[in-house]
Amino acid sequence: MLANSLVELDRAHLIHPVASWRGHEAAGLRLLTHGQGATVRDGEGNTLIDGFSGLWCVNAGYGQPSVIEAATRQMQQLCYATGYFGLGAEPAVRLAARLAEAAPGDLDHVYFTLGGSDAIDSTVRFVRYYWNARGMASKQHFISVAQGYHGSSTVGAGLTALPSFHAGFGVPYDWQHKIPSHDLYRNPVGRDPQAVIEASRRHLLDRIAALGGPEHVAAFYVEPIQGSGGVLVPPPGWMKAMRDLCTEHDILFIADEVITAFGRTGPLFACADEGIVPDFITTAKGLTSGYVPMGAVFMSDRVYQVIADGAGKAAVGHGQTYSAHPVSAAVGLAVLDLYEDGLLANGRAMGARLQAGLAALSDHPLVGDVRGRGMLAAIELVTNKEARTPLPATAEPATRIFDRAWSEGLVLRAFGWGVLGFAPPLCCTEAEIDQIVERTRRVLDLTLDDPEIRAVMR
Repeated sequence: MLANSLVELDRAHLIHPVASWRGHEAAGLRLLTHGQGATVRDGEGNTLIDGFSGLWCVNAGYGQPSVIEAATRQMQQLCYATGYFGLGAEPAVRLAARLAEAAPGDLDHVYFTLGGSDAIDSTVRFVRYYWNARGMASKQHFISVAQGYHGSSTVGAGLTALPSFHAGFGVPYDWQHKIPSHDLYRNPVGRDPQAVIEASRRHLLDRIAALGGPEHVAAFYVEPIQGSGGVLVPPPGWMKAMRDLCTEHDILFIADEVITAFGRTGPLFACADEGIVPDFITTAKGLTSGYVPMGAVFMSDRVYQVIADGAGKAAVGHGQTYSAHPVSAAVGLAVLDLYEDGLLANGRAMGARLQAGLAALSDHPLVGDVRGRGMLAAIELVTNKEARTPLPATAEPATRIFDRAWSEGLVLRAFGWGVLGFAPPLCCTEAEIDQIVERTRRVLDLTLDDPEIRAVMR
């Protein structure tokens, strides 16, 4: 009765993110009630393996006692402290110091936000301030990569390159531009890594030239692995090639690690995979393992010094009420302890097991591509492997595949064009990884039996 009442209250009052409002009213709410480790329980008492860590974020797993205790202790001691007026609290200071020490290169300065979207917005403001402080106000244009995701705030949605985040919202702005994705599975130049790297370099150079040269380009944004675009993994060397190109042309390089940081791909930061030191890194999600909201902007010392000198005694006019929130920072410290005390190592081991298990599904008639790194993976489904034909829209992949996985006791991400996304908690056991793979195979079999799929595979 309680669950039914909540479903009706939800229909009447709660607006859900990135949802068909009418569709949600019709389908109703799936109520989650408990979480422990890598599993969640719904309002009907069903236990499911959360193969997507909530929304790519519960990296440490649910119900970690040390995290809960840290939040409780901080709430009792000091529930809030503003960062304005030169004030602050110990947890945020200590978290910033530990993150700066762990970050690559000279990313020594940390600005805390509420999440990933406002971390991206913050970088846009910092980038503009930086170039103005250097006397180069002509550098007004920002470039990102097709199929990338950089949040759904007004500015971030313009950098995002997914149509549903643009339609009806009046974005992107005329200073926001895209180059084609490095998508290896569907790249026009083929699947040769070096050819893809050279094509991306050419696309970026052409875009810079079309905008009037590097003196008009402020920054380049990229995810080390494109998450919401379908878990698109660039070829080895791609990130470094793009970073080097930006350095050569004096364009700031921003790595959006909101999804990939904090062990998702193996190391604490995915940039470490190629030794990349960006000018900025944005993070969120795994920073607090989703227990409380928090994001962070890592700023290089070079950029910091230019902004600080440019402002002089004046305030740098950017801030949020909940920046450096002490409870969020206390949680971040507790989560960082877990990563360093064995979760990163377990995530690397389980990530290798996940990648091998999903790769073993390649022989399934529907599987066109299996890709990923660490505890981040995707399976792209097709109805014709040779032609790489996507699933038909009439098969409603986003809803039907999600429903099938749910019925099999698995939470995954089902993209609308037939991609299955995986991002399990780093605390998964071998048995849980194996169950994710086995339940995925059953989902594939159920999808193969869908009449809409059968009709186009004949």
